Amino acid sequence: MAEPAAPRPTTAAAWIGQGALYMLFALFIGVFSTWPAYRHLPADQALIKLSFTHNGKRVSECRQLSPAELAKLPPNMRAPMQCPRERVPVVVELDIDGVQSVRHSASPSGLSKDGASAVYRRLPVAAGQHRITVRLKDSPGPAAFDYSRDESVTLKPAQVLVIDFDAEKGGITLR
Repeated sequence: MAEPAAPRPTTAAAWIGQGALYMLFALFIGVFSTWPAYRHLPADQALIKLSFTHNGKRVSECRQLSPAELAKLPPNMRAPMQCPRERVPVVVELDIDGVQSVRHSASPSGLSKDGASAVYRRLPVAAGQHRITVRLKDSPGPAAFDYSRDESVTLKPAQVLVIDFDAEKGGITLR
């Protein structure tokens, strides 16, 4: 069996070549990390993001089962209250300067339609003063909107206004 060849000593030319390749690689990364310049919006534009996740109310109320209905059920299924899992879709409307920009009905997630409804919209607008009106409906039936907010905002160029829903803070938030 042949004996493995002994490693050859590294020459100065090999070290210089390896250093030159590292320098080219670093230069390549440096150039393309700053060029071409990226702008997510034109200079005179601002952005409105309508973004939230919210659970709509249940399709119907829980109801008390009668003793006769409980007796018909197997012993391990005898819960005194019967509550539907399904939730209503969340309907949201957004008006900018009196013009309806978004009307969206977000279906609940999950196989049983018992999860949260999610909404995400990006709306580029001209920088300046705007009248923002947001309405949200999360209850069953043809009733009016459950939450609304009407506010005048001044947006600077490249500013991002996020419209969210936070029940703990009283409903629709603008930040």
